[in-house]
Amino acid sequence: MNHPLHTRRRWIAALAAAGASLTMLSVAHAAQPVVEIIAFAHPPVQSALKPLREWLAAQGTRLKVVEIDMETPAGEKRLQAVGVTGHVPVVVLIDGHHLHKRADGSSVDLVSFPAGPGTPQGVNGTWSAADVEAILKARLK
Repeated sequence: MNHPLHTRRRWIAALAAAGASLTMLSVAHAAQPVVEIIAFAHPPVQSALKPLREWLAAQGTRLKVVEIDMETPAGEKRLQAVGVTGHVPVVVLIDGHHLHKRADGSSVDLVSFPAGPGTPQGVNGTWSAADVEAILKARLK
């Protein structure tokens, strides 16, 4: 017959091990930023997002990337949930937010066309793939 003290010690040890496992899972999950790209599924949007998508793909499993077609009910619902209204071709969310701070303290809103290759002439994007990369690199440290 087991002594009650030994049984209690084993039970406490099992709880501690389970708690440590859950903590490790929580930390691992929290370390993986989620990037949502909500965009029109046609040109010129697709060509404007190409540099960003290539960089995101190169990150492998360090990031979770979710693509949502803006013209679907799921896309419309997600835009409403984050407070984006009007006709915008692209919204990039990092951990559920499109408004972020750059390292220099200025704000960047990941809404509309990005600046850079593939963006239609005459469209002045206020954010770039480099902005998204910088935000994510800071979170991956």
